Amino acid sequence: MRFTKMQGAGNDYVYVDCFDEQVDDPEALARVISDRHFGVGGDGLILVMPSESADVRMRMFNSDGSEGEMCGNGIRCVAKYTWDHARSDANPLKVETMSGVKTIDLVLGSDNKVTGATVDMGEPILDPPSIPVNIPLERVVDMPIRAGKKAFAMTCVSMGNPHAVIFVDDVAGIVLKDLGRELETNALFPERINVHFVQVHSENEVTVRTWERGTGHTLACGTGASAVCVAGVLSLKTGRKITAHLDGGDLELEWRESDEHVYMTGPADEVFTGQWNG
Repeated sequence: MRFTKMQGAGNDYVYVDCFDEQVDDPEALARVISDRHFGVGGDGLILVMPSESADVRMRMFNSDGSEGEMCGNGIRCVAKYTWDHARSDANPLKVETMSGVKTIDLVLGSDNKVTGATVDMGEPILDPPSIPVNIPLERVVDMPIRAGKKAFAMTCVSMGNPHAVIFVDDVAGIVLKDLGRELETNALFPERINVHFVQVHSENEVTVRTWERGTGHTLACGTGASAVCVAGVLSLKTGRKITAHLDGGDLELEWRESDEHVYMTGPADEVFTGQWNG
């Protein structure tokens, strides 16, 4: 089976072109191919597939084999693969995901290859049962929660998948592997949750560290950065347009008043191709 390794802001996945290849058990393949010692290595597996409702379809699986609804960094790489490998010549490009069809504006270099993209991430979901989070409130904004025997304030947002955003004074001091794992599996979250600790530098600049549901610490999370943008506005900590500094690079986010959609701009890179014999 041929595969392509791609990354967006350090959020790396193994991509399989299902126009040519067939993957019978993607959950099992995700677990073995994502292993950084015995496999190719990555935050998970993404399948690039034909679609009946868009230009291309994306399915993404975390490194534990669980399927995710959406991946912001992954969808930019899907868009790059689709254009660069002539699966579609549409720009904007429409990608079918489990959380709906997303529209991506491609940024092309002098070689007519995709260097980055702006993704319409859609309108954030703030209704707790739809996120989902088991809290009987109209919105979960700056709600107290404890983890690691410490008190935090949490804002919950869905961008097609669930996120908990926690603003802290010093994000570098957070022991992510302990707090992230504890919060991910908290009983408040029936489908687990992605956790983001955020330090605000100004109304338009933040630093984010991410614990991703089903994967663990990741260098970037596009849907998470989008959720951070929304949470910053709801918590009166940032403006609607921010630069998010992630462990793997920067993303530009805007929660536009005109349509209430979140727009994310960032890079997409093809790292290498290979053949999987597992």
